[in-house]
Amino acid sequence: MLHARSAGLENGQPISPPIVTTAKYALAGTPNTPYTYGRDINPTVEAAEAAIAALEDAPVVAFPSGMAAITAAMMACAEAGDRVLVPSDGYYVTRVLLEEILAGHEITFDAIPTTAYASHDFSPYAIIWCETPSNPGLDLCSIRSIAEAAKATGAKVIVDNTTLTPLLQRPLDLGADMVVSSDTKAMAGHSDCLFGHVTTRDEALLAKVVRWRKVSGSIPDPFAAFLLHRGLMTLDVRLERMCANAAALVDRIDGHSALKTLKFPGIGFVIGLTFESEAKAESFINNCPVIFPSTSFGGVHTSAERRARWGDDVPDGFVRLSVGCEPTDALVDAIEASLASL
Repeated sequence: MLHARSAGLENGQPISPPIVTTAKYALAGTPNTPYTYGRDINPTVEAAEAAIAALEDAPVVAFPSGMAAITAAMMACAEAGDRVLVPSDGYYVTRVLLEEILAGHEITFDAIPTTAYASHDFSPYAIIWCETPSNPGLDLCSIRSIAEAAKATGAKVIVDNTTLTPLLQRPLDLGADMVVSSDTKAMAGHSDCLFGHVTTRDEALLAKVVRWRKVSGSIPDPFAAFLLHRGLMTLDVRLERMCANAAALVDRIDGHSALKTLKFPGIGFVIGLTFESEAKAESFINNCPVIFPSTSFGGVHTSAERRARWGDDVPDGFVRLSVGCEPTDALVDAIEASLASL
């Protein structure tokens, strides 16, 4: 990934992709170039796609947000009359898209817990949508088992891999047909741009995603693509620190008297903490000096939010804690002290 761009450069060319902000390209006579119009293609976006593709080991189509990527995946795979299975404990806006938008196109859905996928009958569905670890509940399911079962019924498997990134999990290698990601999170990593991508090794599905982006106009801004590319260059080292910090924190606070439950899937940087009340959860978030109170996750700063405020099916005192890149001892000490003060 680090050399996806630099390995092909000639002397004197910039190692960072230039930010190409053009809407138009020179295009006399019969078009004989891929570069025709800014809504279709952009060199800075292509550089970001090439870097992500090196991680996914598959072609990538970039989008201006994670939800734009999710929408493109749905539109590429779902047809009128189809039924979709989604996790009831997964990212809630995916369900909002199905309930409020795609329902008008005669696409229906069922929502079940991630842990129920293993025993569920997939035969009624055209699309099996899964997210593991689920967001925000952090429950797990077997992508390989789901893909094998879905193949027997003819369903497509789409995995939202935002929480782990392709460095920690590659669903296509486990049998998924398509992967989506909100690269706004750990992939970009600095909480300064919106971005998303879709990846698949199925050429027909890829063509549909590319067509959707072109016709809908859902291409990322080139400056966002530049920021995403820059963030990717440190993804490995950021994830290493974030995951190490999360593991160290769990070792110290698991079983703490201030917590009703602690959930950590053993990989990644997101931890679920349940406090006895909404007030305790908010006090923990707002009074800890190393926690930035915000939505989203995966940035260099440790951040947290009480997810019930968005309507997620979690207790009022549930906090999604996204562990950042702060020095490990200082971070763990500060969070432990905050828990002790509750």
